Amino acid sequence: MLEIQNLDLKYGQSQILFDVSVSAKMGEITTLMGNNGVGKTSFLKAVAGRHPSSSGTIAIDGAGLGRATAFDAARCGIAYVPQGREVFPMMSVRENLETGFACLPKSEHVIPEEVFMLFPVLKDMQTRRGGDLSGGQQQQLAIARALITRPKVLLLDEPTEGIQPNVIQQIGDALVTLRDRGDMAILLVEQNADFAYRLADRIFVMERGRIKDTLVKSDISKDALLELLSL
Repeated sequence: MLEIQNLDLKYGQSQILFDVSVSAKMGEITTLMGNNGVGKTSFLKAVAGRHPSSSGTIAIDGAGLGRATAFDAARCGIAYVPQGREVFPMMSVRENLETGFACLPKSEHVIPEEVFMLFPVLKDMQTRRGGDLSGGQQQQLAIARALITRPKVLLLDEPTEGIQPNVIQQIGDALVTLRDRGDMAILLVEQNADFAYRLADRIFVMERGRIKDTLVKSDISKDALLELLSL
């Protein structure tokens, strides 16, 4: 569903990504792992259209995106859940969800009931301001808002950061449900190795802006992966 080939990315004169190729299949959770500062967030921003790549190609279901803006990428089926959540603090939960309508035709301006099935706490908090939610509730809201766009590809950047364990479990269960539905590719950047390994079908390891290893989870134990990440 998502195919990135030979992606380079620069901030000014500094090159951040070097010849990065990553793919994510429908009905799978693909994880991108690596130490802090190796370029994982920059990679997701490039795929989501938030920062233009210097070279390389990004394709959704075989269709190249070119140098798409964030709006173009969203309309083509890429939903991005950023690190830090970026919930609108003064808007209600429902209003935050409705911002996902921006890239949809008016006939689809409906919040699917599945969103509230995945994250029941949001149904009871629709009138509460986003800024009044806990960190875990905001993370669920950020993921739910991304799902409003009916994505083909869901990008998540550190969804467990600063989140209490019971909510991490709920988020993991929701992602498994979305994967098993079979109509979406999920690309997860995550420092929580236990969470990432539990969910992953395939694993890409990044080091200094390059893909160092491409792994199938069944071929590597969690301990071996941790050892690889620490090298």
